Amino acid sequence: MDLEKRRKAFLAKEVAQINFEEIKSFHELIDIFSKMSFQARALGICAKIWEKMLLDSERPTIFLGLAGALIAGGLRKLIADMIKLNFVDVIVSTGAILYQDLYQARGYKHYIGSPYVDDSELFSLNIDRIYDTFVDEEKFIETDLYISEFANSLEPRAYSSREFLELLAGKIKDENSILYNSKKYGVPIYCPCIADSSIGIGLAHYFKEKKEKEEDAIKIDPIKDNYEIANLVAKSKKTGAIYLGGGVPKNYINDAVVIADLLYGSRKGHEYAIQLTMDRPEHGGLSGSTLEEAKSWGKLARDVKKATAYVDITIGLPLIFAYLYERRELYKHRKRLKFNFSNL
Repeated sequence: MDLEKRRKAFLAKEVAQINFEEIKSFHELIDIFSKMSFQARALGICAKIWEKMLLDSERPTIFLGLAGALIAGGLRKLIADMIKLNFVDVIVSTGAILYQDLYQARGYKHYIGSPYVDDSELFSLNIDRIYDTFVDEEKFIETDLYISEFANSLEPRAYSSREFLELLAGKIKDENSILYNSKKYGVPIYCPCIADSSIGIGLAHYFKEKKEKEEDAIKIDPIKDNYEIANLVAKSKKTGAIYLGGGVPKNYINDAVVIADLLYGSRKGHEYAIQLTMDRPEHGGLSGSTLEEAKSWGKLARDVKKATAYVDITIGLPLIFAYLYERRELYKHRKRLKFNFSNL
């Protein structure tokens, strides 16, 4: 190709200028985003890739990774609605998100606060701060003890985190709860870092009591999780990944591919991947690592359809959800997956 043709190829597509006189829906807004620049374009492309997952005739299994203070950020019902609407199939979450979901299911709240306060005074008042959000430490302690009591009701054996969370979800009656809807609609939730959360704190209290009484205690077996999630990947025609934040959930969804390859020779990375993150890749951490880097590990397919938006999840996710929700009639025939873990 000569230089003039190369020049024209680079200058072929004009950046769209947003015009709210012509925008009548979230679909039109996100469509314009995908033709603009910077993170508007990235967010628009993320929305369209998620939609492609939902419309794919080969019915990919969609894994959702949840990290960060998403419940404190006000996204609890939105995530629950994603389960209700069959936008995701499997969830991998931090323990903190699931704990705070349970905390709210018990009738407790997150409160509008400020980052510009005396944190020593908050400590003396038994108030915890999550940036500009306050929570009631006294109700956290009550919830810790509830988890301890719940664990005490279980048969003392080994449980995967999925099994434990499914049983815990069975005690919840709140229709806006992530855990409640995961059980209702058969969407498994894995929490590989369950000890690193207030769920783990409650279980530590339970373990202490069992130890003092010299009684057998339940155990959370993370290797059962590894085995289960690897089978979900291996038995899927295709898989897609949605990373909200990074951390352990992002790595775990990626590693599920690696485990499946080791166990079954299933060398097929996720064929779709989108991530919303505020982290950066330069320091080498997983939370900010690029989707391109994941291809080098075989975690994403070579021809993966991917996009990353560097945006606050409390802004980016509602916009993408609004786009998908507005077009939900397109996905209503997408069959809900049914998992039988007893046959694994």
